[in-house]
Amino acid sequence: MQPFLVKDCTLLIRMSGLAPAFNLRELRDRIASCSTDVIYHHFCETLLAPAFDYPDFRNDFALWVKRQLEENVLAERLGVIDPYAYPSMDVLRTDVLDILDERINELAFLPSVSPGHEFHFREAVTVVFETGARLLRPEEMADAIEQMTKGSIYFHFLEARRRTLGRVDDFSLWLEDFGEPWVPAIMEIRSFDFLFQTLTELRADLIRVLKPYCTEKTS
Repeated sequence: MQPFLVKDCTLLIRMSGLAPAFNLRELRDRIASCSTDVIYHHFCETLLAPAFDYPDFRNDFALWVKRQLEENVLAERLGVIDPYAYPSMDVLRTDVLDILDERINELAFLPSVSPGHEFHFREAVTVVFETGARLLRPEEMADAIEQMTKGSIYFHFLEARRRTLGRVDDFSLWLEDFGEPWVPAIMEIRSFDFLFQTLTELRADLIRVLKPYCTEKTS
């Protein structure tokens, strides 16, 4: 069996080059023309962003609409989007544009913000590096996860969905190699409702699922 190589990551965030948005029309038009890296950053990389404060809305678009435009109806519609349910960022973009167009058509006038409260479009480069830690047996996983940074949890559970063939996390994918005894753990991990979890909560859930299996198999 191949060992599980524990990796970590950090984000190098930069401005995308797009003009900022001051109202819903500008937000809609910028989303229509921005790169998929911008879409991915504002939907999926918020958990690793330095300024992230675990708001009710986990994507930056919904958060800005809520806090700056005070457009609660649209914020709710954008806030329930699960970006990991989409086959690509372009498909996600299409749905976001449909939601924005629908709300724009419903409003008699479009809310806007003053300078200093505009939406800035950013993108990020994910820098991945080896930690030196490796797992040889699945029984080691729970203890290893306890020691992992938030960057490692993000990389192996969330960013993995961009890389793996089945769009699953690295943890459960590796456990597949160890056969039937680990199927219940795999199924439970893949059933996590992780969209509104923090990385700390996600780590706790992984440990909760894996700890009993590891204890049982080492006793």
